[in-house]
Amino acid sequence: VNRLRSSAQWKSNTELDTTDIHHQLVSNPRETDCLKNDSELATIEADSLGEESGYLEVESRYKRPYLMHGSIGPSGAVAWMQEGRMSVWSSTQGVYPLRQALAQVLKMAAKDIKVVHVQGAGCYGHNGADDAALDAALLARALPETPVQVKWSREDEHSWEPYGSAMVIDLKASIGKDGVIRDWNHDVYSDSHVERPGENPEGSQLLASWHLDQPCRQPNGTPPWGIFTGIGFNAMPLYEIPNCKVSQHLVKQLPLRVSALRSLGAYANIFSIESFMDELANRAGVDPLAFRLNHLSEDSRARDVLLAVSRASNWGQKLQGEGLGRGLGFARYENQKSYTAVVVDVEVDEYGNIRCLHATIAGDAGEIVDSDGLRCQLEGGFLQSLSWTLKEEVQYDKDGITSTDWERYPLLTYKEVPEIKTILIDRPGMPFLGCGEAMQGPTAAALANAVFDAVGIRLRQTPFTAERLQSSAWEAED
Repeated sequence: VNRLRSSAQWKSNTELDTTDIHHQLVSNPRETDCLKNDSELATIEADSLGEESGYLEVESRYKRPYLMHGSIGPSGAVAWMQEGRMSVWSSTQGVYPLRQALAQVLKMAAKDIKVVHVQGAGCYGHNGADDAALDAALLARALPETPVQVKWSREDEHSWEPYGSAMVIDLKASIGKDGVIRDWNHDVYSDSHVERPGENPEGSQLLASWHLDQPCRQPNGTPPWGIFTGIGFNAMPLYEIPNCKVSQHLVKQLPLRVSALRSLGAYANIFSIESFMDELANRAGVDPLAFRLNHLSEDSRARDVLLAVSRASNWGQKLQGEGLGRGLGFARYENQKSYTAVVVDVEVDEYGNIRCLHATIAGDAGEIVDSDGLRCQLEGGFLQSLSWTLKEEVQYDKDGITSTDWERYPLLTYKEVPEIKTILIDRPGMPFLGCGEAMQGPTAAALANAVFDAVGIRLRQTPFTAERLQSSAWEAED
């Protein structure tokens, strides 16, 4: 394979746009959809704000980079063409959509294709598994009656998987002298988070199909306009806020191929909302926990989760020591499923390196059937989000992806795993609630809030590297 790679002559007719991705997100052409608008003026006009009106206006911008699925095992597949029928073994997340997509590219009837799911490395969404399946099927078609196995390399996986979308979130709110939020405006800018393969009259989402002698067209991303999907996932604040406006913006002409990654837009939306709640609490001079509870008077289950995590973490006790801080994050998965809250204790050293020392998680997923399974979902989601937030970012230049191995796309290591305490709230007789993606957003916000508590620097862009913290400190001094 390496000899073939070195002898092949690769040509590309396009170069990646290396303009800052977050600038592109707010500058490129886009489609806009309003998810919620409680009034014609969801934000009080600036000239009515100020000390004389009793209102304080706060606004912030939060950013997330492209993220990888980061499957520990690269994608692979087996295909076998026998007597005009194709069998494919794949770790795809959707055997029937993949069968339809293969039929379209191979120009075969779907009934003549069989896709068998096999266990693979955790993919957390749409990674390279479906693309590897087409690679194997194309080779099997060229070599009928011969089983073909395809294994992507680590470099293949990092370079060609569909990534998690980059995002920008602009938040603006005003609070009264009583510490109550009076209005809220949330704008989220991102690419589609839903570009899975399947039957599509506009073309194919499978990578190799775009490079055939007669290539398939790469279709535009599906506008994920639902409240609980894509860009707007968890963009609605759960808190009791009048005059709330939430808009999502599907941005076009962005440089990298993207698709579904665990929690879709919820990770960045909740990171933004929960960081902003702390910013508002700080400006109002109110404890962050009390500030949240003051805006959740009607949701007893949300309050119970917050109170449970506060008791288990000894929230009221200030951490003693230089560079130590504590932060809180909270959310309800999809605004209608499980409730989770997390408190993290961090240490920030003199160089800006951030280490999470302890984490306390509280979760309410309705009636508990499998406590070990629920605990693993919450703690696993926390650790993945910890890695995203502290370390992960896809890097690229005009020629392609440069984060082609684990050195250039680092993950959280075992020695960096903090001590975790998890509190489960059982609700016998109540509906079972999904929890698989519940920890992604609260974790990021809790880390940002803990860093602010430790060193007084507000981080609004992930990952929270030492270089980014140092840069933020210099900007704060200016």
